[in-house]
Amino acid sequence: MSDRASRLLRRPWLVLLAVLLVGLALFVWRVGSIGLVDETPPLFAASARAMARTGDWLTPRVNGLPRYDKPPLVYWLMGLGYALPGQARWNPLGTWAANLPSALSSVGLMLLLAATLLRWPQPAAAGLLVPPVLRRITAVSAALAFALSPLVLLWSRMAVSDALFSALLAASLLLFWWRYAGARAWWAGWLLLGLAVLAKGPVAVVLAALTLLLFAGLQRDGRALLQRLRPLPGALITAAVALPWYGLELLVEGRPFFNSFFGYHNLQRFSGVVNNHLQPWWFFLPVLVVASLPFSPLLLAGLWRHLRWGPRGGADPRASLGRFAACWLLAVLLFFTLAATKLPSYWIPATPAAGILMALAAQDLLAVPPARGSRWWRLTTLALVALLSAGLLLSHHWIPWIVEPELPSLPAELLAGGAVVRAGLCFGLAFAAGLLLWPAAPPWGQLWLLAQQLAMGLFVTTALVPLIGLGDRLRQQPVRRIAAAVLERRTAAEPLAMVGILKPSLHYYTDQVVIYEGVQPNGPANLADRLLREHRRGQRPSPVTGGASLLLVIDQRTAQLPHWAGLVHQPLGSHGLYRLWRVQRTDLQRWVEVLGRGGLPGPDWQRPRPERY
Repeated sequence: MSDRASRLLRRPWLVLLAVLLVGLALFVWRVGSIGLVDETPPLFAASARAMARTGDWLTPRVNGLPRYDKPPLVYWLMGLGYALPGQARWNPLGTWAANLPSALSSVGLMLLLAATLLRWPQPAAAGLLVPPVLRRITAVSAALAFALSPLVLLWSRMAVSDALFSALLAASLLLFWWRYAGARAWWAGWLLLGLAVLAKGPVAVVLAALTLLLFAGLQRDGRALLQRLRPLPGALITAAVALPWYGLELLVEGRPFFNSFFGYHNLQRFSGVVNNHLQPWWFFLPVLVVASLPFSPLLLAGLWRHLRWGPRGGADPRASLGRFAACWLLAVLLFFTLAATKLPSYWIPATPAAGILMALAAQDLLAVPPARGSRWWRLTTLALVALLSAGLLLSHHWIPWIVEPELPSLPAELLAGGAVVRAGLCFGLAFAAGLLLWPAAPPWGQLWLLAQQLAMGLFVTTALVPLIGLGDRLRQQPVRRIAAAVLERRTAAEPLAMVGILKPSLHYYTDQVVIYEGVQPNGPANLADRLLREHRRGQRPSPVTGGASLLLVIDQRTAQLPHWAGLVHQPLGSHGLYRLWRVQRTDLQRWVEVLGRGGLPGPDWQRPRPERY
């Protein structure tokens, strides 16, 4: 490494600037160039847009109904984007305003991770001092190890609350550790914890408390931790930030909000399985490995070193970041393992801790002398990178086996686009960098992990982003086109329905209330009865008259089902899998009567459905 490069690495502000630029390339570049991914992001985006349009910033609403599943912070941030003028020019798909809070949250967390290790560099194994250049490399590597997690790369480009929540929780926990390590501001972590509660709910307090309890026990310094964090006044700060919205929402919305948010989306998700998300108790163990690919061996090495008891009376607080990160990761693992409902996205709050552990493990391997067993950890990591590279480069053998009914042309498009092969080349470049730098003497050898991470960053810009664009073109562009057809052919006050494959993005792109019905046999009966009786904002009951009609979006497979195939309709257009029909209300009513005489069940749409939209 040149003297000039070494001098640059010794300047913290230049290190942070480099992290910022890489973060913007990973998360912000082209984040608004594709549409919204069904099914959850359009619900967030539509709710935020409705807030900006109506001025009701208290209750999120989507498709004419209140949406109680998440607190409002992410809607507020998205809504600020939707409130800006000129949306048709700079935000035509709606995704800049919707995705930017997630993207910027992850960029900000990258900077905080790097700043933490720049301010408090951690010793290597056995208390070895780390040279200044390696300290800076470790700081950058921690930020990249977090950012390059497959989960973070995907969820940071989505209009959901996970990235924002994870960033706020991580920032709160890091500032708690800053205070323990000697920082002055004891209140900052508590303030951010209140914002985390506004991002996803009381789970933020549970995860923070569990992390601190585990750390106090493993560090053997609970008294000092308690004195420095000042939990009683801190909890008041958290409550002052978070509770006003909850109180106002309970006052305005009452029991429906309480039952949905606290009962269903918090207690029931923890104690019971919702939406068929049943997984075995060990579900998050493989997720732990997959979420850190291809550097998972370094995470295991970091856990092996730092999940150990500290000396009696407590170890040096300034050197305890690795142990704190291990407790943080363990808290997420324990809590969501105990939860009955399990989703891969639940692991995202652990990814910042995993990034710290991987970077510190690499620091141990690259220190002089290296930690015991470093050869095997490095060899395992390189073997995994090589295996992934080979699998991607040989993708022409396994891509034809992909079967996706909604995307029949996907295998051919993947083979023709070349993005998977480019991904294999980037992994191959990472392997070559790791192999070449293995025997190199310091300071070049200290770039062993960072060089591989930068090659992975190249994978994001040259392969992952084009693959996301391909998925959008194949899966979402037909929905946008059918939405445009709806707006072109719809008459005033004509109801709109979608049956079979349900896409909330149809509501987002048409900006109309959509009546959604699945593939169940009583779908026609539900649809006819809802048109007669259902009340929601933007949709009023209407009688069956001679000239009344509705627009119906139906996928080709559902259109062939017996309970829909016999419905008299006027075809208006088709795009991809989707067909647009105009159906006379009298024809729908007659068809429901025919189905009823054939023994099919009547309407049941009034039964409570927590996930209704």
